[in-house]
Amino acid sequence: MERRRIRVRGTVQGVGFRPFVYRHAQRLGLAGWVLNDSRGVLIEAEGTPAALDELARAIAAEPPRLARVESVETSPLAACGESGFRIVASPGGGTAAVPVSPDTATCDACLAELFDPADRRYRYPFINCTDCGPRYTIVLSVPYDRPATTMAGFAMCARCRAEYDDPADRRFHAQPNACPECGPRLAWSGPDGRVVATGEEALAATIQALAAGGIVAVKGVGGYHLAVDATDEPAVGELRRRKARDDKPFAVMVASISEACRLCDLDRAAIEVLSGTARPIVLAPRRRGAAVAASVAPGLAELGLMLPYAPLHHLLLAGAARPLVMTSGNLTDEPIAHEDADAVTRLGPLVDGICSHDRPIHVRCDDSVVRALPAGPQVLRRSRGWTPAPLALPVPAARHVLAVGAMLKNTVSVAKERMVVPSHHIGDLEHLATYRSFLQAVEHLPRLYGVEPEVVAHDLHPEYLSTKFALDADAEPCGVQHHHAHVASCLVEHGRTEPVVGVAFDGLGFGADGTLWGGEVLVAGLAGFERAAHLLAVPMPGGAAAVRNPWRMALSWANAAGGADLAAQVGERLDPAWEAVAGLVASGRSPMTTSAGRLFDAVAALLGVRATVTYEGQAAIELEALAASAARRGAGICPFTVDRSGPLPVLDPRPAVRHVAGAALRGEDRAEAALAFHRGLAAATAELAGEVAAARGLDTVALSGGVFQNALLSGLAVEALEKAGLRVLTHRLVPPNDGGISVGQAAVAAARTA
Repeated sequence: MERRRIRVRGTVQGVGFRPFVYRHAQRLGLAGWVLNDSRGVLIEAEGTPAALDELARAIAAEPPRLARVESVETSPLAACGESGFRIVASPGGGTAAVPVSPDTATCDACLAELFDPADRRYRYPFINCTDCGPRYTIVLSVPYDRPATTMAGFAMCARCRAEYDDPADRRFHAQPNACPECGPRLAWSGPDGRVVATGEEALAATIQALAAGGIVAVKGVGGYHLAVDATDEPAVGELRRRKARDDKPFAVMVASISEACRLCDLDRAAIEVLSGTARPIVLAPRRRGAAVAASVAPGLAELGLMLPYAPLHHLLLAGAARPLVMTSGNLTDEPIAHEDADAVTRLGPLVDGICSHDRPIHVRCDDSVVRALPAGPQVLRRSRGWTPAPLALPVPAARHVLAVGAMLKNTVSVAKERMVVPSHHIGDLEHLATYRSFLQAVEHLPRLYGVEPEVVAHDLHPEYLSTKFALDADAEPCGVQHHHAHVASCLVEHGRTEPVVGVAFDGLGFGADGTLWGGEVLVAGLAGFERAAHLLAVPMPGGAAAVRNPWRMALSWANAAGGADLAAQVGERLDPAWEAVAGLVASGRSPMTTSAGRLFDAVAALLGVRATVTYEGQAAIELEALAASAARRGAGICPFTVDRSGPLPVLDPRPAVRHVAGAALRGEDRAEAALAFHRGLAAATAELAGEVAAARGLDTVALSGGVFQNALLSGLAVEALEKAGLRVLTHRLVPPNDGGISVGQAAVAAARTA
């Protein structure tokens, strides 16, 4: 007989880990105990060497559904002849302060009970167990125990308490455990918030309103959705009108994988992520004749699909028997509503009724968004279902770090020791309500992870509200250049610290020289970077006005590519105010930018795809969709050149702009011109990155920045780089857009202070 101490680290509390160990120990005839402490789970077990080996193997290879085991350390002890195996109370009598698991989709066991007429939780919208249910969105503080969650106000009935206290039950220490007798209750109210039905009657009223073409606010796990029948064109159009959302696509919730496959082309990887525990929105190619309203995703070849992830969703989909639009509960550009009074105030004027419940949401948490790509799914918005799962930090953080992200698509991250933890998606900080969410996140996330910030990493842009917060914080500021942070976030994902060639293409970022960068080739590791090449800089007429009006960038690029004559030819087709903007371009009073995102805007406008936008990235997204439609017909390739006459090589798109403008003026096939532009940019980028890699003795290229959300461009660039013998790093779990900036900032700060 032997006795061993087993230390398990990771997300191993609140996920049924102790009863999992207990059941395996009982099966293997082991004696000893298991407990939670401040570092994870600690086990002392006594038995035969074979049984102890099997226990360690099961812990590492077959942990509970929601657990994330980072390490299993075993050390020998003297056998003491103990009999029986016990679950022991944590030191100090409470649950230890360790990582909280993300909110997780309803498990199969709970789903079976939900639709079993013989079960006491039949059709109960808040069914959960240690394998599923809300976590992050209901946690007030640590240690993670029921009194520290928004379930504190719901006293368990005798039967729920018996489950909660029984190590053999799958609801042992499931903090949100409840039933119809003692738990949260569904409510149906009018737009004014006055409750007119509860329980099953509230559910029936919600389904009836959706079937009648009504717009309903539905309280979910991380906030409110606005729901409508996705097959009802007038209803979807009315939702657009009320929400003031002209073109941005809506997400669609479907009841099953089979229904999802009727709407979109899904490969095995897409199906796996769509049906996984995170249950994100998955962007996938729309099938011809897909039975959803045209205005769900106007002008796009993709749909955003998700499966039900809360019991209420399953009940609504079963009752409605059709796909439902489930879009964020807000007006365009505002944060989602998650508090009931706020929902009545902000959503009441938009809806025909409100389906709510009395379990408070502490932290608003948007749905995550993933794109299905041939090389595997890519996370575009990392939020509900993934937050607050930690990522491994390639270099240990000797000091506690808080990283406050960028201005748009803001997230924050904390780093300590060997982990970095990104927050949920917060949004654009230019809105007061979103900034308040940012302030909550920079207080809540460090508390959950026991981080007392000693260093605050921030963007270099002096006008970002996140930067101003960092400079006013009671900690050492650490400025990180925007595009360095992009590349660093990709390095974190791949566990790299050493320099690579980093291609960072995005909308805008404050450069180290004070200008607006956005088309950068860097030589970058975690600790530092060097600008090695960049896109040609052109005027950005009107500054922020050029972001909202791509035709302005088209005029700027036309002027750069062909002078006043070409600008005049295209200007007359773009906007009546073209002459005034052409004068602004020629005046030299506009800021200069190397932005690849603004180049895409320009090409989209030149080809008549989009002269103005109603949401960020719209012109580039629709240009990609147009180019993808030509992929099977074949197309040429737009010429790009590299100017090596200055201190740094400059990637010059002017020949490509002349090609695109000429094709548009001659009335040639727009789709083929769009594809030729993508092919030309990918080939030129790969060639330039390859030259930099060869000159610096490097063999790896990292692609980052929001422009590389473009699957067509990314795929072409990866293909060209790999053909040249280079290893290519791309994003999978960390968003390539500004949602990943805080991860990169945290890693750079950790490397600098190591």
